[in-house]
Amino acid sequence: MGDFLVYTIGFPVTFVLLVLGMSLAARRILGLRVGLVRTGLACLLAMSIATGLFGETTATPTTSLATIQLGLSLLVVIGLLAFAEIVVPTGSIPPPTEWWGMARRRIARTRRYSRITAIAFRHGLGPYLRGRERSGTGLARSLRLALQDAGVTFVKLGQVLSTRADLLPQDFVDELSLLQDKVPPAQWDDVRALLDTELGPDAFREIDPQPLAAASIAQVHRAVLASGAEVVVKVQRPDVRAVAEGDLDIVSRLAETLQRTRWGSALGVRDLAAGFAAALREELDFRVEARNIAAVAAVSDSSVGLPHVHQSTSRVLVMDRLHGVPVRGAAEDEGLARTLLRFVLRQVMLDGVFHADPHPGNVLLLSDGRLGLLDFGSVGRIDSGLRAALQRLLLALDRSDPAGLTDSLLELTSRPEEIDEQRLERALGQFMARHLGAGMRPDVEMFGDLFALVSRFGLSVPPEIAAVFRTLATLEGTLGVLSPGFNIVVESRAFAAEQISERLTPESVQRTMTEELQAVLPMLRRLPRRIDRITGAVEQGRLSMSVRLFADERDRSYVTGLLHQVMLTVLGATAGVMAVLLLGSAGGPQVAADVGLYQVFGYNLLIISVLLGLRVVVAVFRPRA
Repeated sequence: MGDFLVYTIGFPVTFVLLVLGMSLAARRILGLRVGLVRTGLACLLAMSIATGLFGETTATPTTSLATIQLGLSLLVVIGLLAFAEIVVPTGSIPPPTEWWGMARRRIARTRRYSRITAIAFRHGLGPYLRGRERSGTGLARSLRLALQDAGVTFVKLGQVLSTRADLLPQDFVDELSLLQDKVPPAQWDDVRALLDTELGPDAFREIDPQPLAAASIAQVHRAVLASGAEVVVKVQRPDVRAVAEGDLDIVSRLAETLQRTRWGSALGVRDLAAGFAAALREELDFRVEARNIAAVAAVSDSSVGLPHVHQSTSRVLVMDRLHGVPVRGAAEDEGLARTLLRFVLRQVMLDGVFHADPHPGNVLLLSDGRLGLLDFGSVGRIDSGLRAALQRLLLALDRSDPAGLTDSLLELTSRPEEIDEQRLERALGQFMARHLGAGMRPDVEMFGDLFALVSRFGLSVPPEIAAVFRTLATLEGTLGVLSPGFNIVVESRAFAAEQISERLTPESVQRTMTEELQAVLPMLRRLPRRIDRITGAVEQGRLSMSVRLFADERDRSYVTGLLHQVMLTVLGATAGVMAVLLLGSAGGPQVAADVGLYQVFGYNLLIISVLLGLRVVVAVFRPRA
């Protein structure tokens, strides 16, 4: 009974100690953290192999043979862990504590996939999903209904597509435009409960249950505050965040798959999906929109009406009501189109804060004859350096200057390490001859060709600049509603020319020179003293130059790691050669019937050689951060 208790208690303790010891040894030898589950499985297999090799030995065990047995066991463990690290790297499989959550998310994602597919089939889009076309009409309406039923993320996609008349036929544009303000409203009881939770039951004197407009993320209700002020209440759709997060997970996984393709990598699909996800999450927080309205209003004039915010939470926004009608129902007016364009261009080029989603559903014709902007969930920001480079780019386009366009384009984009600037300048010259030559009428497609040229030369456009051109593309659709045939490129060039003329007035030139002189004056005051120090050092023979190799920590880490790998390789190869020589040597003291001391040393050196080799192999196959 006592032996049984000793065995029952001692074996688990011994096994745990063995697992801990092997885990520590594996971490040191392989240079990585190894999980206990993986190490435990490797130890079980190693003990089984060691027992099979030495369990039947009849000779009396010695310390030398014990070192071989221990070394072989460690070798088996490290070998198994190294193989597992190459095939399934550490961290690629989450711990068991997360499996249940992952299973639930996978089930929910699968259900969402199935629901979206069912929606597409229900609206007659099944043949297109299989890659087959069909004859007949109503495809645009089927697409709009499918996007509408699929939820918030796909409604936002439809809204973006409705502004791209250059990509889609007119019937698609007309149909998808209905997604701007004709989404079915949420149930009033749910909306009322959300309002009571966010603002309290006594926040409004009265509120209209029938919404003025219903969009993909929120709907707007007419209300009266306790003070008697007429306002509109923008309230988020219940449960829209959970649905949006699920859709964004699907979009992210799809982007990761497409990123492995050549065209997906060239377009930067992963970054595009990340940008879309960040923008959508900002739209889901109405406090961000309240701050955006304040930022745009702070730098805007009175030519376009903007709402004033009374109260905001993450899901409710209370602001002044702008009295007007959507621009789709207004009469054509070229003057209003020009005013809206100049308002947005001034925000982009001069102020650095601009409304990034000016589609027709977000623009009203107010009762006083002005235009009004709604929905500030998407606002772009651009710093002064990028604004200056963008202005120089437009100036180079206006002057048809390939060299200036090349310089400004390289300032705007992230250039690769090697680029043929002369070939880029020639390509830009051909681009301007094609779009800005005599008798040519520049249009928004010019910017599409410019982006294609940028992609061909491996230049990366910053997200801020991409947001500017996306805003201008969206604005073109709105301007086309206000004034069909309105040329956004010609008017933008005229605006840029006016701004340049304003900067060339004596007052503006004097102001610019004063600002530049104020910035340079401190450096000029220090310059004579520094020149005197340099000349004094030259005269006395003390002038020297200090250059530090590997000053960057990343360079030192790389060289250190490389030397470590070389040293391990040399040591492993040396131990292997010595092991072969010792194993082939005869003579020496006998430690067992057929095993000499030289062979014991040889086997141990062979084990050390293999362990060092495994360390190098794991380092080669380990993913780099």
